[in-house]
Amino acid sequence: MLLWFVAPSILLVWAVFRSPGADYRFVVAGALLPLVELPLGEPRVLHSVAGAGALMALVMLGVRGRRLLQRRLLGLPIGVLVHQLLDGAWADTDGFWWPLLGFGWSRSELPLLGRGLAVNVVLELLGAGALWWMWRRFRLDEPDRRRTFLREGRVGRDIVP
Repeated sequence: MLLWFVAPSILLVWAVFRSPGADYRFVVAGALLPLVELPLGEPRVLHSVAGAGALMALVMLGVRGRRLLQRRLLGLPIGVLVHQLLDGAWADTDGFWWPLLGFGWSRSELPLLGRGLAVNVVLELLGAGALWWMWRRFRLDEPDRRRTFLREGRVGRDIVP
């Protein structure tokens, strides 16, 4: 289950921020980061608002004074928040609002595991469709644009309205 988190995370951040300086590689890394909790089967820190907030604080304080690096790394917590949205993590109140509602971990199943194979296949197909749309919209069939996107994580300024 990767395409469902990769493509819509790029599209949502692109649609909301419309920033030609955004580094979508970090957004994708952040959107995939909560998948490290899969072996646990239950939501933990990266499926909570507190986890995304702590990651945001870590980025802001950890690279204070290095504005360009800070701007790039902000994609990580933004990607984690987008993952939570796409995964439906907000539907598990105990997990999403941990530790505000108590320090015990949620006993709910991760949304990815609880949806079932058929729904996950449909979501992956939607992610593949979104990738195709981005390929066309961001004109990634052009070698220079594709190289810039892969090496710098950016789309061309002329693509951003």
